[in-house]
Amino acid sequence: MVFTIYFVRHGQTIFNHYNRMQGWCDSPLTEKGISDAHKAGKRLAAKHFTNVYHSDTSRAKNTCHIIMDENNNSNSLSEPTILPQFREQGYGYFEGNDSSQTWLMVGASRNCRSFSEIISNYSIEDSRDFMKEIDPFQDAESNDEFWKRVNSGFDYIRNHQKDGDEVLVVSHGTTIRSIVHRFAPDIDIVSLSPQNGSVTKMIVSDDSVSVEYFNHYKDEQSY
Repeated sequence: MVFTIYFVRHGQTIFNHYNRMQGWCDSPLTEKGISDAHKAGKRLAAKHFTNVYHSDTSRAKNTCHIIMDENNNSNSLSEPTILPQFREQGYGYFEGNDSSQTWLMVGASRNCRSFSEIISNYSIEDSRDFMKEIDPFQDAESNDEFWKRVNSGFDYIRNHQKDGDEVLVVSHGTTIRSIVHRFAPDIDIVSLSPQNGSVTKMIVSDDSVSVEYFNHYKDEQSY
């Protein structure tokens, strides 16, 4: 069995606009975020999605419904399925904090001053464990906890698709970035963060995931 997943990052939110940590916490889409969702919807308008999924955050849900409204085949689309497995990484104590300040704290003991320095000098997997180490409540997700959750999401989708299906999943920036890094480690995820409303296409089989493209958000790009 082989099918296609189009991962879309939700539109810009208030916390995105203010550069705040936004994992399991939530905030509304901005006007730009609504526009991001409409643009993604128009770029995917011709797709015949057999199943539609979004994480359990309002930002993913609202983005998903806007994309569905733009779809040329919307009358045949089923109601989206909520998949908490594809929510954003959990930042625990640091939820809602200033992002730059948070990553300075996480990386300080390793001479890293930003998220990009941490994932460049170490890895995006290490960044989760580093945050877990310094979370005073130990609520931030470790890398093992994160992947146990995301792997169960892929298992769910595989169990509900058939050969040739096209699937929409509205998810989150670091989650998409992490999936891409795991299955296509040669793709640059340090300097390229998925834009709000961007599309990442993956081909999924019973035992593999391949990334066809990452972070497409321009009209001239392929979809």
